[in-house]
Amino acid sequence: MERILEPEIMDGEEQTKVYANADFAEENQGFVDQFLALCPDLQEGTVLDLGCGPADIPIRLLRSRPALHVTAVDASGPMLARAEEAVRQAGLGDRITLMCKRFQDLELDQPADAVISNSLVHHVPNAFQFWYALKTLAKPGAPVLVMDLLRPETPEEAQALVDQYAVDEPEQLRHDFYHSLLAAFTEDEIAAQLAEMYLSRLLIDVPDDRHWIVSGRVY
Repeated sequence: MERILEPEIMDGEEQTKVYANADFAEENQGFVDQFLALCPDLQEGTVLDLGCGPADIPIRLLRSRPALHVTAVDASGPMLARAEEAVRQAGLGDRITLMCKRFQDLELDQPADAVISNSLVHHVPNAFQFWYALKTLAKPGAPVLVMDLLRPETPEEAQALVDQYAVDEPEQLRHDFYHSLLAAFTEDEIAAQLAEMYLSRLLIDVPDDRHWIVSGRVY
């Protein structure tokens, strides 16, 4: 099955509300735990989160590493508004800097000490732009952790995954999950992208039937 693009920015009010209210606690905490295991010595410094959504991952990260600072970036204004409220309620406004900006246009005063990203790459028409940004925005040797959806072989397999993992979710979330699966990349495509961008030191893992993870350090 060829990749079928979906909108790059999730900016509809209803779509944003449904996504922000969805229960991704297990997945997000698992992502944070894996990042913490990747860089146990990173107690201070700045972590760049590309595609932060409602900021659940930055908040969870700072609960474990309170001396870190997170620069959380998302191109969706409505999503950033929800992130701002979540950060305010968590009392982390001094530790999380929110930026409403496309990652392609992002510039930092200093390269980040680490870069994370969860569920952004499948929104990107040209994934090479993402890997280029990751390289240029991270310090040499910075740990990186990127997770996203894995494209199934057929639309029928995509629908089966929706029915298995989102059977009781709102119809908007089921719709978005299905089309995100169609827009996702395969493991081979990600491997080819990393090789072309001279990021072959990064490791690819497929931990389950719907995700890939890239981790390691950028040089």
